[in-house]
Amino acid sequence: MSVAFIFPGQGGQFVGQGQAWVQKDPSLMEVFKMADDISGRPISKLCFEGPAEDLSKTINLQPAVLAVSLAALRLMKAASGKPSFTAGHSLGEFGALCAAEVIDENTAMALVTKRAALMDANAAKIPGAMMAVIGMPAEELEPICELARNEGVVIMANFNTPEQIVISGEARAVTAAGKYIKMKNGRAIALPVSGGFHSQLMAEAAEGFAAELEKVEFQNPVCPVVPNGTGILTSDPAEIKKQLLTQITSPVLWTKTVESLLEAGATSFVEAWPKAYLGSMVKKCLPKGSEIPVTFQQ
Repeated sequence: MSVAFIFPGQGGQFVGQGQAWVQKDPSLMEVFKMADDISGRPISKLCFEGPAEDLSKTINLQPAVLAVSLAALRLMKAASGKPSFTAGHSLGEFGALCAAEVIDENTAMALVTKRAALMDANAAKIPGAMMAVIGMPAEELEPICELARNEGVVIMANFNTPEQIVISGEARAVTAAGKYIKMKNGRAIALPVSGGFHSQLMAEAAEGFAAELEKVEFQNPVCPVVPNGTGILTSDPAEIKKQLLTQITSPVLWTKTVESLLEAGATSFVEAWPKAYLGSMVKKCLPKGSEIPVTFQQ
């Protein structure tokens, strides 16, 4: 059986995330204490008690999601051993790299803490927006984005499922694209984010993060990793590091990622999260009638 461990990014957070695991296994509190200490922020309190508004702030949310994912990873390894493949959606790549033993937990948390601060500051300086588009294929959506670029930057940023693409960019351009999408009878849902993530608006954050990545040595993975930016399996530490940087400004090719994992022989998916979130996207990427199990860490 070839198991793919998958790790979510921002979007599936909820107050109380990870708390039930710690109550069952107090040793997992080590992960949350590590997050508190390295980030210098009350990550464990925000995860367990909220408030939701503070938890959802980029500067808090990224280390919080990673902390929960790392707690899940410990449970997943205890239950299933090492994965056959690993992948993460956006921020989730850091958890995936821990699963593949490319970096350790402390290094991942330090990098994510810096990434969160840089992206938060970038978004404050250059505000942006993101919008989920349902039921409109890329070949129809791209001309709409092109038209909306009269108002500013807007790109297709997350290819989440065959039926869902997220656009990202400057608020005026994203809003304009949303109006054109609705004129074409498409569904467009504004997302509660502060920045135009996975677009060129995040160039300043990427530049700052490059300096942080240079300080870190990436190890050979114990299993293939699928970076967001290519959607192609790799075991090359240099390529993994390169893609971890470029994903800040590049689209998330999640549909292609799932396809690559299936082609490589993945026979099941386990999500490092206490509820079904990223796994729901995976199910929508599977062939019709597929019986491949997609579960989450309970």
